[in-house]
Amino acid sequence: MIEIEHLTKCYGSFQAVRDVSLSIPKGQVLGLLGPNGAGKSTIIRIVTGYLPPTAGRAAVDGFDSVTQSHDVRRRLGYLPESNPLYAEMRVVEYLHFRGRLFGLPREDRRRAVERVIERCWLSEMRRRQIGRLSKGYRQRVGLAAALLHNPPVLILDEPTSGLDPIQIRETRHLIRELAGEHTMVLSSHILPEVEVTCDRIVIIARGAIRADGTVDQLRQKAGEAQRYVLEVQTPPGDAGVREELGRLPGVTKVDALAADGWMRFEVSAAAGTGDLREALGRVVGERRLPCRELHRNTGSLEQLFVRITAEAEAA
Repeated sequence: MIEIEHLTKCYGSFQAVRDVSLSIPKGQVLGLLGPNGAGKSTIIRIVTGYLPPTAGRAAVDGFDSVTQSHDVRRRLGYLPESNPLYAEMRVVEYLHFRGRLFGLPREDRRRAVERVIERCWLSEMRRRQIGRLSKGYRQRVGLAAALLHNPPVLILDEPTSGLDPIQIRETRHLIRELAGEHTMVLSSHILPEVEVTCDRIVIIARGAIRADGTVDQLRQKAGEAQRYVLEVQTPPGDAGVREELGRLPGVTKVDALAADGWMRFEVSAAAGTGDLREALGRVVGERRLPCRELHRNTGSLEQLFVRITAEAEAA
C-alpha cells in the first residue's frame, strides 16, 4: 500500500532523511519510532505530498506522492502533530466543512460526519466550539476529520502528544479498533505507544532505518546481548568477586556499585553465551557470600532503542 524507495531529503548540507526504503503492505499497522529530530515527520510529509524529496520516491496505492499528489491525498487520512483546527467553528460544522473539501456529496457527507462523531466519541461535543475543547477532544476532532472520507491509509504523527494518561489510553483503544480496516502509520518517540498498538516497528535515528521487525523480533534482537544483576555482601576491600565474575566464559564486562555494605554487580555477556545464572550462583556459593538478588534482564525494546540511537549518535 505504501512504497518508499531510496528516499533522501536534504536541507542545504544537512541530510534529514538518508536513503530510506520501506514497504508497508495493506492492512498493516506500522510504527515509526525514533528520538526527536530522527526524520520521522519528514518521511511522513514526503509520503503525504507535503514535501518533495531530494532523491528517491514515495508512492501510496501505486500513486506517486509528487507527480500524482491529488490521487495520493484522496487515499490518505492524515493527523499531523500540530493538528490544525478552526477554533471558532463548532465540531459538527468543522467536520461538514472538511467533508466538502474532500468533495463528499451532501447525503454522503451527513452520514460520514455522523459515523466519525460516533467512532471518535464526540457525540456530547458535537455542538461545542472547538476552541473550548480540551487537548484530548481536539485530538479526537482531528482524527475524526482524517477518517471522514474513509481512506485506505491512515497516518498519525504523534497522536497522543500532550494528552493525559486517560486520554492516551482512549486514543490507543481507538487506534486498535481502526487496525485492520486501514493501513496505518503511527509516528512516535514514545516506545510504549508503538509497542502496544503496532504490528511492526521501524526504528529511525539520524535519518536512517536502524531496525525493522515485529515486536517479538525486536525483543529477541534486544536480548542477544545478555545482562545479569547480582547483589552480594562482600568483605571490605575484597575485589576478588569482580575479577572472578569477569573470568566466566562469555562475560564481556562487569560493573560494580557499593551501597550499604552490599555490592551490586551488573554482568554483561556476549550473544550466544547461554544462561550464566548457575555459574554466577556457584561463585557466590563457593565464597559463602550472603546474596539477596540474582536475575537476568530479558531483552526489552527500550534497551534496543537506547542502544541503537546511541550507536547512531556515535557514528
